[in-house]
Amino acid sequence: MKIGNWPPGPRRYYPGSHFVGLRRTPIEFLTKVRSFGELSHFTIGSLHFFLLSNPDHIKDVLVTHHQNFHKSLGLQKAKRLLGEGLLTSEGAFHMRQRRLAQPAFHPQRVLAYAPLMTQAALKIQENWQDGMTVDMAEEMKRLALVIAGRTLFGADVESEAEMVSQALTDSMRLFSVVMLPFIEFLERLPFPAVRRFQKAKASLDATIYRIIEERRKRASTNDSGDLLSMLLLAQDTEGDGGRMSDLQLRDEVMTIFLAGHETTANALTWTWYLLSQNPEAEARLHGELEQVLDGRIPVGADLPRLPYTEMVFAESMRLYPPAWMIGRRALSDYRIGEYTLPAKSILLMSQYLMQRDERFFPDPLKFDPDRWSEAARKSRPKFCYFPFGGGPRVCIGEFFAGMEGVLLIATLAQRWRMRLAPDQRVEPQPLVTLRSKHGMRMRLEKRGASA
Repeated sequence: MKIGNWPPGPRRYYPGSHFVGLRRTPIEFLTKVRSFGELSHFTIGSLHFFLLSNPDHIKDVLVTHHQNFHKSLGLQKAKRLLGEGLLTSEGAFHMRQRRLAQPAFHPQRVLAYAPLMTQAALKIQENWQDGMTVDMAEEMKRLALVIAGRTLFGADVESEAEMVSQALTDSMRLFSVVMLPFIEFLERLPFPAVRRFQKAKASLDATIYRIIEERRKRASTNDSGDLLSMLLLAQDTEGDGGRMSDLQLRDEVMTIFLAGHETTANALTWTWYLLSQNPEAEARLHGELEQVLDGRIPVGADLPRLPYTEMVFAESMRLYPPAWMIGRRALSDYRIGEYTLPAKSILLMSQYLMQRDERFFPDPLKFDPDRWSEAARKSRPKFCYFPFGGGPRVCIGEFFAGMEGVLLIATLAQRWRMRLAPDQRVEPQPLVTLRSKHGMRMRLEKRGASA
């Protein structure tokens, strides 16, 4: 089939209408695109976009034929902040970096972080009071930042971790700036937002490079338990035998720190919201925690004994996946069914849309943790649910994030119920991750004997 026979898609009402729709209301726009079928098409300028909504097609792109694709243009622009980290690098360099970083995320090593996670969760509660209203989006962000800082940098550099946290927060607030069209041109002009982004990035770089330099001097041959020390010592025994340069370390630290707090904070925020709206699921969660933990702090060994807690977290990420869309750029022409997608096309795969597809999740808007029983999981195709991506580029921190989510839910839900504030507006905000646009103000209710 020759190129030019396109799958169906929405009409363009005026020049640039698809760009405006994708930028201003991306979920609504892609939902409309999805209505044209499991392979649909639209254009922005001369660039062709294809939305994939068939799990087999998604598997082919992310796994079977992954070598035919690179990350989409948006993540290439993200290199202005993240550099050549695992999220943005490509090809042989990405494979080398992943080999170097993989041991730092081995499950046995990650399990050693369990006490850091639960202690951070206990500490954040110290200022909570029965009946108090807090913004759980901000509370979970603070909690995830503390954990990311301690596991990445170690407790001995906690003050530096706080500085990195603040600079990264400033950078994230301005991240949309680097995603603008013609950013290469705009960077040369004195726009205040561009200058603020550059200043925040410079502050972030200075702090991270200082931490790397100090760590190299202090512990050049010792693994002190945190992720940074292991990255410093990592050696590519399967490749050139080398180690990461300071620039490579900077890029990986930036990527891990961003991914290690932003996604977890959002996933937990949505979890508390969903539990507040589903009292039966909340009661069942509390019952499991009381039976298994009986008021004690959870430990890593408890993870297999908390299946419903894990199911709650999985169902939360189904409805509100922190990574809500994946994009890939075709390196050459690519065939899907009767259509040939031309080289340089952008293929979009939306976790948000797929994970709310009634073909795989009946009554898809219902919060139902039982969807994650072993039998239910096996009944569905793998790539109808892919919150951590898939294939060689699956999130390296998947086990870390899963353990962190379960332990933090178990620690906090033992002692507290969260109730949505009456005037709180709930609206997803699809930026780099899926945030709650208006925060998540919730009233804290202290639980009885287990509190």
